[in-house]
Amino acid sequence: MKKLSHYDPAGTPRMVDVSAKATTTRTARAHAFVRIAPRVLAKLSQNPKGDPLGIARIAGIAAAKKTSDLIPLCHPLMLTYVDVNLRVEKRGIHIESSATTTAQTGVEMEALTAAAVAALTVYDMTKALDKSISIEDLYLVEKTGGKSGDFRRTSLRGT
Repeated sequence: MKKLSHYDPAGTPRMVDVSAKATTTRTARAHAFVRIAPRVLAKLSQNPKGDPLGIARIAGIAAAKKTSDLIPLCHPLMLTYVDVNLRVEKRGIHIESSATTTAQTGVEMEALTAAAVAALTVYDMTKALDKSISIEDLYLVEKTGGKSGDFRRTSLRGT
């Protein structure tokens, strides 16, 4: 059986020691989709809570910076770049987040956290208009750098 990286020999959960790893530039991009009925999308500019896209963008950026506070075994990272882009589409809102660091471990979780929290914020900002909004297709689009090398998802949707 392969040794599990987040457990010590006694089987106790632990943070991985990355001190021997090389410091390299690492990037990650993640995706989420918030499915919203067209009648609700048409009302976004009149949303009683304000601009859901602008608030979601800031929430996603802030969340990326707090990832290690939310995910217990994630390393705190000094992020050199985070961005969240939201685009209204026919059936909802497409979210793509990006994160960059120069560190000994990757930024996949930071990019995923940014996309997830941006999606949750869109829901929070629009739930008064419709409670049936759903958050879908949260996944890593690509990552670069690190020992495991580069990764790029080959399909456009979650599988």
